[in-house]
Order: sequence, then C-alpha cells, then structure tokens
Amino acid sequence: MSDIIPVEVPTVGESISEVQIGNWLKQEGDWVKNGEDLVEIETEKASVQIPAPASGYLQSITKQSDEFAEVGQQIASIQVAEQPADGDGGSSSGGSAPTASNAAPAPAAPAPAASSPAKGGGGFVMPAAQRLLDEHKLDASQVPATGPGGRLLKEDVLAYIRNGASRPAPAAPPTAPAAPAAPAQPMSSPETASLMTSGGYRSEEVKPMSMLRRTIASRLVQAQQTAALLTTFNEINMAPVMAIRSKYKDAFAKKHGVKLGFMSFFAKATVEALRRYPAVNAEIRGDSMVYRNYQDIGIAIGGGKGLGVPVLRNVERMSCAEVEGSIAEYARLAGENRLQPSDLMGGTFTISNGGIYGSLLSTPIVNPPQSGILGLHSIQERPVAEDGQVVIRPMMYVALTYDHRIVDGREAVGFLVAIKETIEDPARLFLEV
Repeated sequence: MSDIIPVEVPTVGESISEVQIGNWLKQEGDWVKNGEDLVEIETEKASVQIPAPASGYLQSITKQSDEFAEVGQQIASIQVAEQPADGDGGSSSGGSAPTASNAAPAPAAPAPAASSPAKGGGGFVMPAAQRLLDEHKLDASQVPATGPGGRLLKEDVLAYIRNGASRPAPAAPPTAPAAPAAPAQPMSSPETASLMTSGGYRSEEVKPMSMLRRTIASRLVQAQQTAALLTTFNEINMAPVMAIRSKYKDAFAKKHGVKLGFMSFFAKATVEALRRYPAVNAEIRGDSMVYRNYQDIGIAIGGGKGLGVPVLRNVERMSCAEVEGSIAEYARLAGENRLQPSDLMGGTFTISNGGIYGSLLSTPIVNPPQSGILGLHSIQERPVAEDGQVVIRPMMYVALTYDHRIVDGREAVGFLVAIKETIEDPARLFLEV
C-alpha cells in the first residue's frame, strides 16, 4: 500500500493563523511532482503557493476555493507514487493511483485518488465534477471533457451550467410517458444563481470577502478612525519630464532592459521632498514621533486579487533604472498573485497612481502607521497661463493626504511644492537643489 502524505497549510507569517483557499492548480487524481505548486492560498497580506510534499497522486481535497483553513490544517493528501510511464499525469490509468495488479482493489484498501468512469464515454469523472453533476441532475455524457486523458473536471461542469444548460427530467422507462418538468430549484449556489439569471430571474451571489480585501477594509477604516486626515492639492506641468522620457527612453531600455516610466521621476522627487519635510516620512508611536533617515516607499499596484503596496527599500540609494526594474518585477508578481508578505511589510510613505485607470482627481487614504500618501492622476492637456500667454500644457493634478496630528498644513503644502518644482525642472534631481 502506498504512503499517504498530508498536504497542510504552512506557516506563512508570524501573526497569521487563518488563510483562504484560492485556486487549486491541480485536480483530484492528477499526478504531481515533489515541489510542484498545488494550490494558491491567500493570507491577509499576500497570496502564497503550497507545493506538493511528495511525488504522487493528489487526493482527498477537503477545502475548496474560497473556503477558510487554519495554519497546520490538512487540506488534501498525496498518495506517493512514481510518475506514470506515459508521462501525461496519469491519463493512461484514468488519473487513479496505480495498483499492484490489474485486479480490482480489495474493499478494505483505500480508495484511489479519484476518478470514476464517465457514464457516456471512455473518459473519467473527477469527484468534484461528479458532485456537481449529481447536484444539477446532469449526465456526464452531456458535458464536454477537457482534462488530461479525457477527464471530466469541475470546471467543465461549471462552464456547461453557465452556458445555460437546463436540467433534464429524471430518466423514465422507454414505454412510460414523459415525466413532467421538474420545478425550479432554489438558488442555493453561485452556479444555480447564474442559471436562474439566464432564465430571466433576479438573482444574488454571496461570496466570502477575501483575506486581502478584509485586510484592506480593516486598515482603511483604522486610518479613518485613528488619524486626522486632510488632503491638499497642486498641479504639475509634465512637459519637461515627458521630453526627457521621449528623448532617452530607447537608450534607457537598451542599456537597462526596462522601460523608462514616470514613476521613477516621482519616486526620486518624493525622496527629495521627504528630506525637506521629514515629518511626512515619520510616524506616531504611542506618545512619541519617530523620524527616519531613510525612505522606504510603497508603490500601489493593482494585482490579480486586489490592490497591493510592495515596498521599495532605501529609494534614496536607488537609481532610476533600479526603481523602474523593481516596479516592473513587483507588477509581474502582483499579476500572478505571487507577492510575498515580506514584499508588503514596512514602508515609510506611499505613492498611488490612479491616473493609469483614468482618475482625474482623488483623495487617497493614508496607509497606517504612515503619515502621508501621494496621489498621482491622469495627464491631460489644459490651457495654462505662462509669461502672460495662454498655452496648452500636459498637466497632472497631484494630491497629498497627510495625518494632521504630525504634519502641519505648511509642511504638507511645501511637500507638494517640492514635488512640483522637481518634476517641472528635473535637473534639480542631479544638482540636489
């Protein structure tokens, strides 16, 4: 009998005791390699992948997507086995764990990982798919299978239901009259709700709030309740930076292997402004104010499951190329839900760029315990007065939300003026004036 290895929720942070199950990257009955990612789990800070603890067949998935599990809890198991000879993840045996002979296993033996012959063909139905088939009174032969070796997956059944499949009436003997149509079932699941919608019904779908979204909500409420938040605004002529970017972007990309964007200019301008106004880079701890001589700047990035704010450490020591390269890498990780908790920890100040989504003006919320956040917005050509003349310039509104408990209005306004002066005259970055 093969060994059974449990798949457990690992420790993913010092203060994290509960996680939410994300996407299962493998299905019950799939052969997996030791160290291969099985499932994504979402913590209150980031998404993490759980690798297979051994090579074998995945079985007994006990926690489905969106369900919650505690650290150390078993969520599946691996039946240890060698890779199938055909190398396709076990399709030659229908996805089931191999046995010592072709004979049927004895009743006392543990059930193989998981597949059963499909009712209407030569494929195999995965357990999660079979449960959905039974729930919706469907036959496996009605649903196209897309899994390895002709397996019918849960996703296949869900797709079939979402495409408007109706439930057939229970099968009747050939000579019996047709059974009356079954009454509509209550909307007890998201899949059923979608089915009812296709028939013209009003519906609601209830989904648990993700760990990341719960954390974002909690921190935003905390900021509103504990800090005295104010926002001040200014506008910046982006023409000088745009001219530099247009002139050097090709040479920059060729030398550094990364695109030259606007964020590196704002990150370096922020460093200069924080040096001039250190209260914006400070935080309140109890009855004390903590001032830093370093600038760890968080960059708000939209990811696969929400907004993340990875932190660039010691931006005062980074070049523009290092800033752009770090942001590009964090954006890639965020899109793949692979940001680690350590990527999001700390930070003395935050920059949020709503302009990439078309925002013209906003009031960003401070990320506690920080005392300030800079909001960038879309660039629009507007008429402005220069030297007594009305000219058209690419303008951007910028906003600074700050904690008035530690930052005075004079400092907040001066901070934004410093950003404006540096961006409108980028030579200041090199001359440090």
